[in-house]
Amino acid sequence: MIVDVVFGAQYGDEGKGKIISYFAMKKYYSAYVRAGVGPNAGHTVFHRGKKYALRQLPSGFLDPDAHLYIGAGVLVNPKVLFEEIENFEIDKKRIHIDYNAGVINERHISIELGSEHAKQIGTTKTGCGPAIEDRAGRRLVLAKDTDELKEFVCDVRRELEKHRRVLVEGSQGFMLSNYHGTYPFVTSKDTSVSAFLADVGIGPKQVSDIIMVMKSYTTRVGNGPLKNELSVEEIKKYNLEEYGTVTGRLRRVSKDLHFDDLEKAVLVNTPTCIALTKLDALFKEIKGIKNFDELKITSKEAYEFVVNIEKRLKVNVKYIGTGPNDDEIIVRDEIP
Repeated sequence: MIVDVVFGAQYGDEGKGKIISYFAMKKYYSAYVRAGVGPNAGHTVFHRGKKYALRQLPSGFLDPDAHLYIGAGVLVNPKVLFEEIENFEIDKKRIHIDYNAGVINERHISIELGSEHAKQIGTTKTGCGPAIEDRAGRRLVLAKDTDELKEFVCDVRRELEKHRRVLVEGSQGFMLSNYHGTYPFVTSKDTSVSAFLADVGIGPKQVSDIIMVMKSYTTRVGNGPLKNELSVEEIKKYNLEEYGTVTGRLRRVSKDLHFDDLEKAVLVNTPTCIALTKLDALFKEIKGIKNFDELKITSKEAYEFVVNIEKRLKVNVKYIGTGPNDDEIIVRDEIP
């Protein structure tokens, strides 16, 4: 079994859904596994001009032959799960939830909605934080004890042994790690690659590639520090308006890349390559380009931007997003 991992290097919203959707279209993997906190993290996919926003299921769902897994360390909201199954017309036989995955209920959501501290942090109000607290207190209800999830429950780690290539989808972003991020303005768990592997039950020796997804500039949703933050007027001026997949809130934007944060992300997560997204947002002329040589010819500035990232972070940029659709991408040295 070959295992690859995708993780976000910044504050979430890096474009992980786009990269994973590209893999799905190429059928690189037969299994996609959701890791991370739970439905507080949204992944957005654009395929053939249509937008898909997921909070619970893996972004690899667009490959109709792939199996979709949710790891033991991930929280499940049954309502969100069934909405996605219905909205995206997914065959339930493709979905597998670890029997030890935790379950979010209405009480968790009510607690977060009524929490002044959660408001100060700027949480997603999805009940994930209170559910994690219940898990730490050993009182959280698990998937194996939830009737409406019975048809999906299995030992995910053992089931993955049936597959030759597996992709672990890490959610959120590294700078939102409860351990390594901008505490207390963070999520309720660690969001490093090591944590994602633990969420699924995969040992580090089984990992082949670690793909670090980073946006060409820096954004975050919610409160907390953001160096060189643009005003709303400046965001509109530069045409960098984005909205959170889960919250719908306007993303805060810094036009800069925060290399001190990115260097820490490299140090802790040891990526084998980088997937750079939204390059077309900074360099409009490269929109839709799918060849690296064409990028060099079309925009010297964009080319030098990519080269500078490689020099600073000492990691190769293998994937470059040149538009929102999953086929608007440059791939340098295709995966064999």
